Amino acid sequence: MIRRPDPVPGGPDPEAGGPEHVDVGAYVLDLLEPVERAAFERHLADCPQCAEQVAELGFMEALLAEYTASAVAAGLDPAGPAPQPEPQLLGRLVAEIGAVRRRGRVRRLALALAATAMMAAGPAVTAAVLTAESTPAVVAVAEQFSATDPTTGAHATVGVDGTTWGSRISMQLGGVHGPLTCSLVAVAHNGEQQTVNTWSVPASGYGGPSGDLRTTGGAALQPGEIDHFDVRVQGTGALLVAVPAHHA
Repeated sequence: MIRRPDPVPGGPDPEAGGPEHVDVGAYVLDLLEPVERAAFERHLADCPQCAEQVAELGFMEALLAEYTASAVAAGLDPAGPAPQPEPQLLGRLVAEIGAVRRRGRVRRLALALAATAMMAAGPAVTAAVLTAESTPAVVAVAEQFSATDPTTGAHATVGVDGTTWGSRISMQLGGVHGPLTCSLVAVAHNGEQQTVNTWSVPASGYGGPSGDLRTTGGAALQPGEIDHFDVRVQGTGALLVAVPAHHA
């Protein structure tokens, strides 16, 4: 069982939010045991604050993929049993969550989460992420690309920010009817495909009175390596809309 850290300065207020708020970091890192995970997901359904944080950290998948590649290069087994982080590490993570809530620095929280997961893997692996924190990425205003599929009626706008680890990707999607499970896929010029994130579409769909869907994710591809983005239906692979990434 994950030992929850003691309250720390700058962390979530236990009396104001309860211990469930502390579980955001452990949930994103998949460190919760099944019973704890189920309890947190019940809390997540009724807590917009935690739901927003989890959604903002969708690009952690790309960071952890980078960790896996670094672990293999370092001769480690990324699929082996993961050591439990020390309480002090989770304490620092909670403090960082509190700081992010005050400053809105989602990227720094993501790096803190990744570093927490990698501390036990050794300096060779941890350095890959810590370097990204010490060397700020050169990030301009996000490039934006839009497209509408004349057949499905789906329309999407994708924003791309370059980072040291790849690309931070945001999307606004409408004209999609559910129920469906969909994914946003970044397709490189060489044909490589990376899933940015996945989501469910309710029966009411997205767009119109229900409003557009907005997501944030990431891919371990630099912006210039991306040819286009596909919004696909999971399971069937049906294409809802393709968004060309024609860089200036």
